[in-house]
Amino acid sequence: MILLRSLAFHITFYPWTTVLAILGLPVLVMGRHRVQAYAKFWTGSSVWLLEKICKTKVVWRGLENLPHGGCIIASKHQSALETLALTTKGADFSYILKRELMVIPVFGWYLKGAGQVAIDRAKRGQALPDLTRQVREAIAQGRQMIIFPEGTRKRVGAPPEYKSGVAYLYVDTGAVCVPVALNTGLFWPRRSLSIHPGTVTIAFLDAIEPGLDKQSFLKLLEERVETATAELIAGALAADPSLKSALAKPSCTNGSTPKNSCSGE
Repeated sequence: MILLRSLAFHITFYPWTTVLAILGLPVLVMGRHRVQAYAKFWTGSSVWLLEKICKTKVVWRGLENLPHGGCIIASKHQSALETLALTTKGADFSYILKRELMVIPVFGWYLKGAGQVAIDRAKRGQALPDLTRQVREAIAQGRQMIIFPEGTRKRVGAPPEYKSGVAYLYVDTGAVCVPVALNTGLFWPRRSLSIHPGTVTIAFLDAIEPGLDKQSFLKLLEERVETATAELIAGALAADPSLKSALAKPSCTNGSTPKNSCSGE
């Protein structure tokens, strides 16, 4: 049943996305706010489809921690789900993404129209200064920058790998940072078509006020996000032990690791 519902969602999601992308082309000349409103309609309807077809419901915690003005939203990244869902709560959102996405026909047009911030990795040493300038300008406009500090989706239970980029942005912009914890990867694992039913939780944690140095900020951010994420994962597993299949397999690179742990037994 899970596989059938998952296939039904994907079969519905992609044509629906294509239809909206074509019908919304005139919106691209109406300004950033109109494009963002249209994007939120797409992401919101996608989350709605997920609940109706797969019985996967998203609940939110800590919305009172999300400021109305400019800020950095630093989220754990386990699934495609939060990429969609987080945009529905941001007042004037922007993701930091690789520049290559901007040149994709139609999709890239919407990214540009919605004012997303791109990093040109080909510039190497100049990439971070260019990025911080764009982020500083966006936050000064009252925008909410959504960042995945680990840079990519991580399987549930995998060791955290927080990059220093978010710390540079936090210090350079002097902005409030709102950490986000979640357990989305238990329900829609990365690189998987299967979407499990249940209640997904995405939590906005207490904001980290400006003023910390890079190292102290990064340590506090990781501590808050990982602690809260572990609690959300534990709660979901207690309610539905079958979700354990989404957990990362133990690493076998260490010779002291027990054999049974390596095999996932």
